[in-house]
Amino acid sequence: MILINPLKAFLWSIRRNQTDVIHLYDTLSPLMRITSEGSNMLNFGYWTDEIKNPIDAQINLCTLTGKIAELETAKKLLDVGSGLSSPSILWKRYYPSLKIFSINTSFTQHLIAKKLKNVDLKLSKKYSTDISLINSTSSKMPFIKESVDRIISLESAQHFSPLTNFIKESNFVLQSGGLMVIVIPVITKPLKFTENLLKLGILSFTWASEHYLISNILSISEKWGFKVLNVINIGKDVYSPLKEYYVNNRKKLKQIVSNKYDPILEYILYRSILKMDILSKENFIDYSIIKLRKLS
Repeated sequence: MILINPLKAFLWSIRRNQTDVIHLYDTLSPLMRITSEGSNMLNFGYWTDEIKNPIDAQINLCTLTGKIAELETAKKLLDVGSGLSSPSILWKRYYPSLKIFSINTSFTQHLIAKKLKNVDLKLSKKYSTDISLINSTSSKMPFIKESVDRIISLESAQHFSPLTNFIKESNFVLQSGGLMVIVIPVITKPLKFTENLLKLGILSFTWASEHYLISNILSISEKWGFKVLNVINIGKDVYSPLKEYYVNNRKKLKQIVSNKYDPILEYILYRSILKMDILSKENFIDYSIIKLRKLS
């Protein structure tokens, strides 16, 4: 059984510095994989009408993100906050000539990603070395000026604090005219800190990231030399279908989670998913895909 010190988990969620985020997600990523039927994608997924399970929803979100980023014409991609690099592996299958750099602060997740990449038999050996795993922060990426033409942050930018540093660094490494796509859970209404905590409720602690306001993200991006090309809000196709899946399969998932974690963690997860659905229907939270172009 995986034991989590409640005090440490509380401090990780409250402080949310770089080390805390690494500890939290190294600890909880196995839980995310368990509750999504063993998927390594580590995202909420995009649940369209034909999607019935987390793995397909997550693949659907990654596929959509790749299309929005126009990866068919890209040469070098930074996958920033790459998790276990499964989205990178998927994009490599679709776009085999694409050179991908998977950027992650968690060395532990990179070790898992390396194993996943090596055993992925669908990935041609000819191109398998074209996914480079790089242990780095989002604000100090080891690339020279204007050296890549695409940047994707898929459900990871909510952990970048301050976000300004990531946007500024992206402007430096991205070529003029290059595209950046940020896929991120957001809040839609500005509230004072205490009001925000009360509104989010349990999500103040289980949503272990910054709670960025969508308008602020767009403002920061424009300030640092990006043009906003499109914003697609898909919250209704993320939070409610995820809740329905979990509620309908809770008996099975509860048993699986409880075999590896303290049962109280499953209850907290369950309540958090219900809360996300409520706040989504109240239009307080959303899930945005933001497409940006670097101006010359």
